[in-house]
Amino acid sequence: MKRVAVLGSTGSIGVQSLDVIRLHPELLTCVALGLGRNIELAEKQAREFSPKLVAVYDEEAANALRVRLSDTRIRVVSGMEGLLQMATLPEADIVVTGIVGMIGIRPTVAAIEAGKDIALANKETCVCAGHLILPLAAEKGVQILPVDSEHSAIFQALQGRAGSKIRRIILTASGGPFRGKKLAELQNVTAKEALAHPTWSMGPKITIDSASLVNKGLEVMEARWLFDVPPEKIEVLVQPQSLIHSAVEYEDGSILAQLGPSDMRIPIQYALTYPLHLPSPATPLDFRALSGLTFEQPDVETFEGLPLAYEALRIGGSMPTVFNAANEWANAVFRRGGIPFPAIYDILKEEMGRHTRIANPSVDEIFAVQEEIDAHCREKYGFTL
Repeated sequence: MKRVAVLGSTGSIGVQSLDVIRLHPELLTCVALGLGRNIELAEKQAREFSPKLVAVYDEEAANALRVRLSDTRIRVVSGMEGLLQMATLPEADIVVTGIVGMIGIRPTVAAIEAGKDIALANKETCVCAGHLILPLAAEKGVQILPVDSEHSAIFQALQGRAGSKIRRIILTASGGPFRGKKLAELQNVTAKEALAHPTWSMGPKITIDSASLVNKGLEVMEARWLFDVPPEKIEVLVQPQSLIHSAVEYEDGSILAQLGPSDMRIPIQYALTYPLHLPSPATPLDFRALSGLTFEQPDVETFEGLPLAYEALRIGGSMPTVFNAANEWANAVFRRGGIPFPAIYDILKEEMGRHTRIANPSVDEIFAVQEEIDAHCREKYGFTL
């Protein structure tokens, strides 16, 4: 029996993680939940799974959930301290880091230090702190098992390579809802249009990032750390059907690709049940029903989030944190209707241009960079996140 703590339980990854746990009660049990403020859903989850602890980041929401669960033995804690307690719970074997944003960094670090395996969905952890996280995991003997569909596909393609050398990693992208459009056509698109992803069901932040190709840039950064490959060996290829989730090419020309339905429960389950492939809730892929698989080069002139991510990764140090923090701000303000879609790229370029690189930032320095960028954006654009 593997005991699972789910950080971000009320979000897309968290809900689907609980779907997987529900399907395999003989193998998986949920011992802790962590969330922001959605106590309506959290109460239902807590009553179904009876975890030992629920951590609610929002203090007021935590107080309300305590009242709702007062007839149970479930302990409710709050704030960042509560998330850290949840991530280091002695009864947990593995922590699903399904929370979105840089808020996930400290709990992930704490979980690794406590010897927990990590089912990693919080890409900001690798983007901003990969230089800290991966050595720490190696030191503690902790497994980091990727949950993103692309990184799970790469991870699966690397199994059993027995020392074979990689020529390149092929990271696939759907192209998002604006695939084929040019920059001028994106000037007046709305958040509703950007959230209409053609193949995946994801949370709003990641869906907007997919539309801008920023998400693929973040995944390039994540792949660099997870698989210890330089950026020049990571190639992005648009695969509009979202059925080939990524591939690895070896030096002999062999390419191993992972295919499957566009269902996040497959990579989530593989991270939780590794190394086993077990029955999943996903609808099996029927090759007879496929009309074809197509491939395209990404339009990096229109979707500047991808080349800017490569630039931030090559500069290194604190620059990926700048890229991520500026995007978190721009993404949120675009969703509120405060800026046009192409302004996301303008903000990324401006903040990267203003920044003086820190070569090897600590966790505290990473958050100081984020706070500085947030303050500058608030002052310039008049929005508060």
